[in-house]
Amino acid sequence: MTSTVPPLTAVCVFAGSRPGANPHYLEAAAALGRALARRRITLVYGGAGTGLMGAMADAALAGGGRVLGVMPQGLVDLERAHGGLSELIITADMHTRKARMAGLADAFLALPGGYGTLEELFEMVTWNQLGLHRKPVGLLDCDGYWGGLQAFLAHTRAEGFIPDSNRSELPCASDPDRILDLLGQ
Repeated sequence: MTSTVPPLTAVCVFAGSRPGANPHYLEAAAALGRALARRRITLVYGGAGTGLMGAMADAALAGGGRVLGVMPQGLVDLERAHGGLSELIITADMHTRKARMAGLADAFLALPGGYGTLEELFEMVTWNQLGLHRKPVGLLDCDGYWGGLQAFLAHTRAEGFIPDSNRSELPCASDPDRILDLLGQ
């Protein structure tokens, strides 16, 4: 039986604009960037040139990949935008940014990050749950970063706040190629 799911052409990645305390986070971000470029999957992300976001974009670009940054004008004005992207899309605000990123991507993936990463991740999960899109959402793990979140989500399911039908909505893998394969199923 052949799959009717079209291949991934663009993945939106949410990631920290800081490097984090663990040097493996930068390595994981760069590995994902290389994997996207190798597989000819466009990287759609927040447009920053710093932290995990910058490492991922730099690796994708170095591998010949296409990288689209989407950033609100206010952050561009603070000089946080990556200077060498394939394309930088400037939006009026964060809400427009997220909608634009969602429209450009076939799937969503989160690397380690803070409040912004979590907010973007959960907005895409919520949109999926509400039927606003049917695109897969996943986690690229690094040294168990997402373990606490997965335990919390299991707790919310056990307490009856997340239906069992959403049990597999956040596949998680530590290998970039494995998580991209899971998102493409």
